[in-house]
Amino acid sequence: MRVISVNISEEKGTIKTPVERIELKINHGIVGDAHAGNWHRQVSLLAEESLEKMQAKIPSLKPGDFAENIMTEGINLHHLPIGTILKIGECELEVTQIGKECHKGCEIRNITGECIMPTEGIFAIVKKEGFIHPGDEIEVANND
Repeated sequence: MRVISVNISEEKGTIKTPVERIELKINHGIVGDAHAGNWHRQVSLLAEESLEKMQAKIPSLKPGDFAENIMTEGINLHHLPIGTILKIGECELEVTQIGKECHKGCEIRNITGECIMPTEGIFAIVKKEGFIHPGDEIEVANND
């Protein structure tokens, strides 16, 4: 289980751009990302396996196109219970929401025709801050 891509965007409802690393802050989320703030959806995650299902329909899709901050590999994200702790690199995230209502006019839905974030994306808050890079290992821990 590892990180495939880390992505940020300056505006909500747009695709995100892959970056070399992201910086996470408690009560904030990702430094420089439009979704940062002291709320329950500071960080979004999507599995590469979910992206691959959509690439069967639209081969040009790539990490960040579903506005996820972190693309993972080898973990069935949308089956994790709320409260699950994910240890990623030096950071810890707590899962706060599975899926979300999709914006009607979002760029992602306009490009892809459908969006997998409402059913397969997950959201988390920062419990331990630091940096996350592509290639970082992911450990699923209990919420102790």
